[in-house]
Parts: sequence; structure tokens; C-alpha cells
Amino acid sequence: MSSSTALAAATGPELDFSLPQQLTVIALCALTALVSHLALAVFNDGVRPFLLDFVQGRTTRNATAAVSFGLSAGFVFGLGAPMALSTGVLNPWLLFLPTDVLGLLSPRKWLAPLLGGAWGALVVYGLTGANDLAHDLPVDFLTAMQQMSTPILYLFALFPVLAITKQFGRLRGGVAAVLELALVIMAMKLWPQMFAGALAMAAGVLLLIGLAVARDLGRRRAAAAGPAGGEGADDLVVSLFSAGAARLRRFLPLFMLLGAGVAVLAQSHVFGGGEATSFLIAEGDHTEAAQVDFYRAFGFLPLIATTALASAAYGIAGFTFVYPLGYLMPNPYLAAVAGAAVFAAEVLALSSIGRLLGRLPTVRDSSEHLRAAIGDTLLLALLFGSLMAAEAMGGGLGILITGGLWLLNEAMGRPVVRMAAAPAAVLAGGVLLNLLHWLGLFTPVTG
Repeated sequence: MSSSTALAAATGPELDFSLPQQLTVIALCALTALVSHLALAVFNDGVRPFLLDFVQGRTTRNATAAVSFGLSAGFVFGLGAPMALSTGVLNPWLLFLPTDVLGLLSPRKWLAPLLGGAWGALVVYGLTGANDLAHDLPVDFLTAMQQMSTPILYLFALFPVLAITKQFGRLRGGVAAVLELALVIMAMKLWPQMFAGALAMAAGVLLLIGLAVARDLGRRRAAAAGPAGGEGADDLVVSLFSAGAARLRRFLPLFMLLGAGVAVLAQSHVFGGGEATSFLIAEGDHTEAAQVDFYRAFGFLPLIATTALASAAYGIAGFTFVYPLGYLMPNPYLAAVAGAAVFAAEVLALSSIGRLLGRLPTVRDSSEHLRAAIGDTLLLALLFGSLMAAEAMGGGLGILITGGLWLLNEAMGRPVVRMAAAPAAVLAGGVLLNLLHWLGLFTPVTG
């Protein structure tokens, strides 16, 4: 992996899409805008709870679109665009967050897919031009952003350790840390072509799930020995979720089409479902990318399931298992069939999953700890990687500008969301360094 990273850093990322890839992106953006317009699915988990009020007529389309824009804009321009430009791989923040907004904003059903398709066309054609222009600048900040790959890939592997420590204490967290470190070292020595963190992540996630299930089973055995109770609460949850599940099942063919489209895009290998995954896809490590996104999905499954049942709106990528499935498919036709089947199974199983999660509170809590741990690791990785990129493109002055912009964003109350602030600061710093060069005030770093 180190050799491919070095090659990428030397040549810069490529954003050159074939005609079938371009058409896939445009068609999928059109479809996601349509399902957003119908309030059937959105990508932003924070927007989904607001859709129930919209569906039931308690709020307007424009108000819901404004909420979606406010929760999404920072991720689109601060994370989605920088990640795509630095890796040469598209991502869901860049594609699906805007189609959330465009679909909700569209006043007519027929207009929503047109707006979504237009956004897809802007991405595949506009990014290529922006990429070529950036590489011709005296300060090539896009190539410098390749420096973010190593911190993101390796620090991301630690998220199960953080989750275990927060939920089950220091001792078990320390054991998980030692186990992951040993597995990373072993993988580097025995399988140097494999992403060293994949095996460690697998062990960490399995250990977390095992600890959570063991605790829940122990509590249920203890409860079974005591007085009966709790059935009324379970019945209440089922009644609250049944209407949402029924609404989603009515649109099962549309969801199957959506699953097919997402799987085909993932199979094209110009799309990565996450920060770490984007770099792995860019390096051609598709199997490792599938492993990373598979483990990541467990952190979001309970959130997506419960919000989908409560709001009657699903996720654009479902439980995101369609991502790793698509990466591993040998051709787009099998990917389409597999993606449709996965989405059908997920939608039909939503009620059962909701009931199961209601009976496994520790497992449900584990997913919350996983999501928080993913955020913590990526926040550090993006900040550290962005400073490395800043040093590569501008030396000490680059670090001063990029780090200063990040600190200024913190001091101003984070007008740019924290996760996106560091990559956005690199882009802004790169533009500023080019301006300083043209003014004769800065000499680009060489080598």
C-alpha cells in the first residue's frame, strides 16, 4: 500500500470518468433527488427525523429544505468536494447531500430528477475541469492533500478500541488496544499488500459486539428469573414503528431500484462510501475498502433503522451494506441485482430489526459509541492529515495558514462543521498560497 500511496502522491489524483460512469452518476443523482422529493429517503441522518412533520403536513417543503441545507452545506463543500478532489473518487457527501436539498426544494415531482441529474452532471464534468486547473497551479494543493491518506487509514482503525473503552471500561479497552496493535504489526509483516488495519478493525468490532451481546443476554436471564414486565413498552414501540414500516414497504420497487443504482455506482470503483474508503478505492484496494465499510455499517445500523421506522423515511444507501457488496461485484449487472436484493431485504426486515434492537439495549448503545468513536478518530485524522498536507504545499507558512483557519473556525463558533473544517482550510490555504505566489510573496515548496 505504501508504494501505491507514493505513486498517488507523485502523480496526483485523476478525475476522468468514462461515459457509463458519468451516466450512472447522473441517473443516480436524478433518482435520489426524486426519492427525497417524495420524502421516502435522504442521506443526511439529521434530516430524517424532520421528514415526518413534512409528510403529515405540519411543516412546509421550503422549511424542510432549509433544514436540510443548513445541516448539509458544510459537509458538501468542506468535506465532500475536498475528499473527491484529493482522492479522485466520488463520495456520498458530494453526491447525495445536495440531492437531498434539491429534491426537497423542488416544487414539482417531475422537476426533482431534472435538478438531481443536473447536479450529477455538474459533479462529473465540473470536478474534472477543477481538478485539471488545480494541478496546473504553482502550488498544487490537491496533490499535497494526498498526505491525508495515511492518518485517515491508520487512525480510523482505532475506532473499535475507543468504543470498547467508553462502553466497557479501561481494562477491556486496553486489551482491545493491545490486540489491535498486535494484529496491525502481524498484518504488516505477513501480508504487506493488505491494508494493515482491516484485520484489527474486524477483531475490534467483533469484540465490541460480543461484549454487548453477552451483557444483554446476562440481563435477560436475570430478568427472566424475576417478575414479568416490559411487554407494554414493547407493544408501544411496535405500534409506533408499524406505520413507518408499512409506508416504506409500499414503495419497495422504488427502493430496489435505488439499491441497484447505489451498488452499480460502488461497483464502478469511482465512488467510496467513507473517508478511509475513498483512499482505499483510489489505491485499488477494493477488498479492504469493502471490509472497512462493512464494519462501519454496524455503527449506523441502529440509528438508520430507528429513524427510518419513526419517520417513515429510509437512508439513501440503506444500512450501507450495499457499498461493500458493490465494491466486490465483478460486473455492474450482478451489482444491480445484488443491490436490489439487499435493499428489498432491508426494507422488509425493518420492523423485525426495530423489535430486536428494542430487546438488545447494550447492542444499541454500542452503535452510538461506535459512531462517536468514528467521529473522534476521523476528526483527529483529518486535522493531522490536513496539517501534513499544509506542510507539503507551503512549509511552515502552509501550516500557519491552515492551522490558523481551523483555530479561527473554532473561535467563531464553528461556522464550518468541525469534521469538514480541516480539509476546507487546506483548500482555502492552497488558494491563498497561490495568490501570494502571484504577488511575489511566496515561493512554492519543491520536492
